[in-house]
Amino acid sequence: MGRFTINRLLAPELTRPLSKPACATPTVPQWTRLFSQSRATQNTWTPSQRTPQQQNAATGSPSMNRIVQNVMRSSLKPSEANSESLSETLGVQEDESPEPYHFHIYSHKHNTHITLTKPNRDALLSLSCGNLGFKKSGRKHYDSAYQLGAYAIDKMHQKGLVNKIHKLEVVLRGFGPGREAVVKVLMGNEGKLLRPKITRVADSTRLKFGGTRSPKMRRLG
Repeated sequence: MGRFTINRLLAPELTRPLSKPACATPTVPQWTRLFSQSRATQNTWTPSQRTPQQQNAATGSPSMNRIVQNVMRSSLKPSEANSESLSETLGVQEDESPEPYHFHIYSHKHNTHITLTKPNRDALLSLSCGNLGFKKSGRKHYDSAYQLGAYAIDKMHQKGLVNKIHKLEVVLRGFGPGREAVVKVLMGNEGKLLRPKITRVADSTRLKFGGTRSPKMRRLG
């Protein structure tokens, strides 16, 4: 291909018609008016080549400008725009019921302790197997813990605490034999009035992370 042919192909008279649209440009949709003021859109056509519809789309309608301004104001000042709380907006009812009472069961290999506390953690009842007359090694058995659970619930009935309690939370601690014994009392006939009020069962057993050195294991024989 000669130099003369290349110059004819690159001539402005031949390349100018290729850059013009083959058909009329359609009107700009409503959702594209926000982007009509971008630099790429403004450089596509000169103002003399735009149609009246395209000029209106480039400037943007007053209603769309007002919507954009409202959105920007709400994003800058969320406290003023959203005066309602999140629960009112979502229609969720907040739980205004009273705080639960706590029924603590602390069981280790030597004894079992039961403590009933108010919602503010003030103790209402505190008993152990020693309060029932068990001495020394007799306090660690399953039977003594079972009797302690029945005695604690009987004390609650005598003081009128069962009718006063609306929500009860059972807190377990330790893995002694009294843990299962007191749970059996609550699941039995003695705890039939307390079971409907139990809303949660938690475990607060202590977990050791590092700490001091443990005592040596006992060796027999």
